[in-house]
Formats: sequence, structure tokens, C-alpha cells
Amino acid sequence: MRSYHSLLINGRFLAAKQTGVQRVARELLHQVEKHADQLDHLFDKGIRVRCPGDSTKDYDGGLPLESGARLRGQAWEQFELPLYAKGSLLLNLCNMAPITSKHAITMIHDAQVYSMPSSYSRAFRQWYRFVLPRLGRRHLQILTVSEFSARQLVEFGVAPADRITVIYNGVDHVRGFTPDLTVNEAHGLVPRGYVLALANTQHHKNIQVLLRAFGRGGLGHTRLVLIGGADADEFAAQGLAVPPGTIFAGKVSDGQMRALMEDALCFAMPSLTEGFGLPPLEAMMLGCPALLAPCGALPEVCEDAALYANPHDPDAWKGAILRIRDEPGLRERLVEAGRLQSDQFTWDAAGRRIVETIKRFAAPRTA
Repeated sequence: MRSYHSLLINGRFLAAKQTGVQRVARELLHQVEKHADQLDHLFDKGIRVRCPGDSTKDYDGGLPLESGARLRGQAWEQFELPLYAKGSLLLNLCNMAPITSKHAITMIHDAQVYSMPSSYSRAFRQWYRFVLPRLGRRHLQILTVSEFSARQLVEFGVAPADRITVIYNGVDHVRGFTPDLTVNEAHGLVPRGYVLALANTQHHKNIQVLLRAFGRGGLGHTRLVLIGGADADEFAAQGLAVPPGTIFAGKVSDGQMRALMEDALCFAMPSLTEGFGLPPLEAMMLGCPALLAPCGALPEVCEDAALYANPHDPDAWKGAILRIRDEPGLRERLVEAGRLQSDQFTWDAAGRRIVETIKRFAAPRTA
């Protein structure tokens, strides 16, 4: 433990498009601000956020924010940020951080560049495989989002177990979204008349098993609705047949996502691995049952509050969908269990955990 003049938060993620990883970083940033009174005595110059370029326009918090740089993106993060961080404890919340920094705490969500390399481009894999183990060796502590991810980071040599702290994500942010039914209405969706899933062509997301399940028929008027950036042409380019009636709703707002989840028969995630699994827990908190593959961290965070199906068997997914739709009382039991399970994952708990971790490495400043 040593003294630092400030806690400096790497705000590069504020300039990036929002994915699940960026959402987690933003929520944790808000939590550090919320619990700042527990940290102020450790840093005589307080807590600051440092950003490249004009990313300040996307920051709505109350912590002092600094911006302006000659470089952008990874170059800024690797070469300029370490200079700003001298004398500070550097907190990195979004998978990447300066290699040269030693006095740093860094969140790495998963080890999927090792376990599922086919989901990423060669350049992306090589860069992450170069950087991650160096962060794991040099930084004071690595944060991750599940016990499953912690084990994988150890297994693939990213970091030793004694340098890893698990901080589960919260999902209670979904309660703050105002439902927006415009997408439901635009596609003529009726409550409980569709299965919701992600439009993602990455190999580990395994959406092909859902396409094949729906392509076999026998699901009547129940439709498959996919949300996200990929469209039918992208799936077809990978040799995947998109069954008739599949709806590609595109990228949706938080309010539209909430409305889609609340009206869905279930949310399906057949992933072959997940470091955490925000979407199914978000769905569960909104009263939408989750149908999952028993892979990665999904059984860890969802436990027996979800229904599981073999990720390689389209008939198993079809059968599970029919069970949720037709088996008396099953959907209601899953809804109740899902709400109880998801209630365990709050951002306040995550915030308290990250504050505890910072306190382990920052000694109070002496006069």
C-alpha cells in the first residue's frame, strides 16, 4: 500500500460507442462518484477523469473531467495517459489500459480472445493477447465480472489468482428505462408472441442454433426477433439460413429494449461462453424468462432461475420454447425465480466492492 495524490480514471470509453462493456464502465464510474466520500481522505487532489479529445460531451457525471490530447484511441491510452497518471492510482474500467503503468487497477471482462478466437479478427486477437498478460503481471489488481472469468484469466496466463477481484455487474439500471413500444408496434408484435435474442454473428454467440430451431417449423405463430447491428445479409454471408418470419429489429434504444423484453415470450441466449451475461439478467429483472445455454458464466449468475438447453441441439431449443409457451405454470415460475435472482445484482453492491478494492491499495496521504 502506498500514497497517491489522486485517483485518475481512464475515461477513454466515454468516446466509444456503447456496448455492454461500455455500459458497465459508465455504471462503475457513476458508482465511484456516488461513493467518493469514502475515498476522498486517500487522495489530496481527489478523484479525476481523464479523456482523449472531445469525449467530454458524453459525460454527465460530477467528477472533475480533463480532456485534450495530441493522440487518439489506443495511442492516447498507451502513450499519453501514463504521463497524466504519474503519481496517481489509475483506474481502468473497460478491458484495456496502458502497459507501462504499474500503479493501476484494471477491469478485464473475459478471456474470450483465448477461448473463442474465431469470434475476433486476427489483429484484435493479437493485440489483446499481447496486452492482457502484461497488464496482469504489472498492474496492482485485475477486476473481472464472474468467478468463471477469473478462472479463465488464470488458466490462460493473463493474471495470477491473487491479483484478481471479482465484481459482479449490476442490472438494476433497466428499471430506469421508460418503455418505448414503437418497435413492437412497427413490427406488429403481440405480447408473448415472439422470442427475443441478439443479432450477433460472432461465433461464440451461437445464434445459428436459434435460426435452425425456428427453421424446423412447429412453433406456430411464435416468431424470432433479433436486436442489434447484424442483419439478414450478414448471417447469410456466413452461410446461415434465416427462417421466414424472422424479424431484424436493428439497434434499439434502452426504452425499446425494455418494451421488447417485457412483451417477449422469453429471452434466448445460446452463447458458447459469456464472461457475465447482462442481457438475460436484464430480461429476468423485467419479468421476461431466460432460455440459456449452460455455458460460461451464465449458470453462475442465473442459477436455476433460467431454463437451459444444449447449445448444439436445435431440437432442444425448439422444445424449450414450446415448454415455456405451452407448459402450464412454467413461464410464471421462471418469471418469479428470475426476478428474485436478478435482484441480487445491483450497481450499488458493485460500487461498494470497487471502493473496497481501491482502499486495499491506497494509503491515506500524510501531511
